Amino acid sequence: MTRIAESELILNARGAVYHLDVRPEELADTVITVGDPDRVQAVSRHFDRIEGTYRHREFVTHTGYIGQKRLSVVSTGIGTDNIDIVLNELDALVNIDFNTRLVKEEPAALQIIRLGTAGSLQESIPVDSFVVSTHGLGLDNLLPFYTYQNTPEELLLLEAFRGQIRLQPNAARPYLIEAAATLLERFTDGFHTGITVTCPGFYAPQGRALRGGLSHPELIEQLGGFSFENRHITNFEMETAGIYGLGRVLGHHCLSISAIVANRVRQEFSKDGNAAVNALIEKALGIIAQ
Repeated sequence: MTRIAESELILNARGAVYHLDVRPEELADTVITVGDPDRVQAVSRHFDRIEGTYRHREFVTHTGYIGQKRLSVVSTGIGTDNIDIVLNELDALVNIDFNTRLVKEEPAALQIIRLGTAGSLQESIPVDSFVVSTHGLGLDNLLPFYTYQNTPEELLLLEAFRGQIRLQPNAARPYLIEAAATLLERFTDGFHTGITVTCPGFYAPQGRALRGGLSHPELIEQLGGFSFENRHITNFEMETAGIYGLGRVLGHHCLSISAIVANRVRQEFSKDGNAAVNALIEKALGIIAQ
């Protein structure tokens, strides 16, 4: 077994993983991720007891309890580049011995649940509703840097996507990973479900034109029109596929749930996005803490 060098797994002066500033004993087995650092407190205020708080740069972690359920909530910031940092460091906290710098013989699997925001690509999915991502379809460039295996169903969906969606040459190398079935089945009542596309940006990669011209002006219509065996693309955002992809690579159970703050077909935006997010947090925590 190969020792992991100090340049590859960076620990700070208190023995915590570098970016998150969290030590192994400070992380719960169930992790909620949010993008906004300020949203961490919006989750942890529902805890009955907070065990510890940790912060470094945009990465904020609160660990505590709802009843007997121990939870950690971690802010990731925006985009799959930050997801690469957060997922790898969460994995290191449970699967690498920080004293010997060796990978543990028995791997541990975290439950990682993203509570975030997204834009709807279906007219029938209104603002302030909730979408559970059955699959994450990445138009970013994160997962191609890793080795992973797709299921046969994932390969069929990916082939259908490539056949229906016309992307400019070299614009993206799409990948697709499904959610953890054990988590997905718990979030049904009051949730829409569908494929979530993860984009590498907020403006042109999501079909927004301010002053920069779009290389894919029909992207929203194409994504919203995708259909394969009763599966549709419901929404897009900037983290889900990275979470699902690294969950597959590292062996963790992942689910992404989004509050819809924009309907791109109707060109509507939520009148109170914070209220929608807080409603999602309360609903999801009620399920997670059971």
